[in-house]
Amino acid sequence: MNKDRHPFRGRLLVVAFEGWNDAGEAASSAVRTLQEQLDVVPLHTVDPETYYDFQFNRPVIGFDDDGNRSLTWPTSILYAPMVPSDVIEEIVEDNLLDVTGTNSGNIYLLQGVEPSRNWLTFTNEILDIALAADISAIVLLGAMLADVPHTRPISTFVSSENAAVRHELDVERSSYEGPVGILSVIAAAAEEADIPTVAIWASVPHYVHQSPSPKATLALIDKLEEIVDVVIPRGELVEEAAAWEENINKLAAEDEDMSAYIAQLEQARDMVDSPEATGESLAQEFERFLRSTDKPGPDGNEPPKGV
Repeated sequence: MNKDRHPFRGRLLVVAFEGWNDAGEAASSAVRTLQEQLDVVPLHTVDPETYYDFQFNRPVIGFDDDGNRSLTWPTSILYAPMVPSDVIEEIVEDNLLDVTGTNSGNIYLLQGVEPSRNWLTFTNEILDIALAADISAIVLLGAMLADVPHTRPISTFVSSENAAVRHELDVERSSYEGPVGILSVIAAAAEEADIPTVAIWASVPHYVHQSPSPKATLALIDKLEEIVDVVIPRGELVEEAAAWEENINKLAAEDEDMSAYIAQLEQARDMVDSPEATGESLAQEFERFLRSTDKPGPDGNEPPKGV
């Protein structure tokens, strides 16, 4: 990586997958929001037959725009700007990226379903496209179930395996050891290909895991905007996040046990956010998630055991 160039002010690939790394659909919804707000077009679609087990990720049948019944297969799609920006060799302005203006061509997206097989081939296919597109850095988005209250700001944990990125962004390196998901595989391969990466994870309240969490989606976009110094349109996310929180408040008001439990979580969160708390609090929360085995995953099944 060119030390004179900020890796997150060039061409970026923002990645999220549905499934194991996507509690409350927060990460996939964040990339979907970017797709809706930015002027992007499909650049590459992976072959479903090569990467997916259709008994695990089944195709869906429905009606198309012409009223015909058609199948939609699980896959992943890489989107590129309709008009890609020129690769900039030197940084002369701090606010280089502006997705609401002429520099929207800096944002590439990868979204879809986490593959169920041939991960190495899948990763190599994606990185070949990223290298051909002169991607300067990759941002990986994930969401985890955690013991956090819905009434407080959604916490995010940022990490990187790249020493230069950690120094530039003042973030930590994950100390987790154990089974991993496709995000970690892509990150490891990207670093080997000299493409720096950073991972952003949002904490989703585990007691509302069965419904989408727009507040967590908004937290991911807020952190992404902060890291890449870019203005990202939110669409209706702010209103959806407020409505989500209000609906949970109504449910809690009718359930004394739930209300008491949320109060306990609020007290614990306020202690973490107090001036006396250490800077390792969020990192420890992340590690607890990775090693947890007693909470259901985002689809109601047993939880994942890594990222």
